[in-house]
Amino acid sequence: MSHTYTSELLHVVFSTKQRRSSISADMHDRLWAFLGGIARGNGFKAIAVGGTDNHVHMLLSLPATMPLATAMQLLKGGSSKWLNETIEPHFEWQQGYGAFSVSVSHQRQTIFYINSQAEHHRTRNFEEEFISFLKKLDIDYDPKYVLG
Repeated sequence: MSHTYTSELLHVVFSTKQRRSSISADMHDRLWAFLGGIARGNGFKAIAVGGTDNHVHMLLSLPATMPLATAMQLLKGGSSKWLNETIEPHFEWQQGYGAFSVSVSHQRQTIFYINSQAEHHRTRNFEEEFISFLKKLDIDYDPKYVLG
């Protein structure tokens, strides 16, 4: 087919190794921008990027030619390398990630959620948040990989 059109919005979540508080607040804006640059440089879009000291949320728009696993490898690998060179000599992301499809009708709500992470995590930690996503979407999971 010479013309392929898709709308693939994904809310992805990934954490630092062992949920360490490795991303200081003064690095957030730089890291979020860097992750957006990785996406642009590789032909996909980071519509929203946010998070806390131990995890990142992103709303991604992927083209038909970009598998999710490839996008995540580019984002996590590229940002890990940059963080190691810039602020944290032994920085690592946790293996794996969560990825949840988002309908266009929920895009604005998802962007607000991602941009409100600091406020959101005053009352709920990463594990509680992540497990609520998995339960809400009826995704089977192994607690040993989700709980810190």
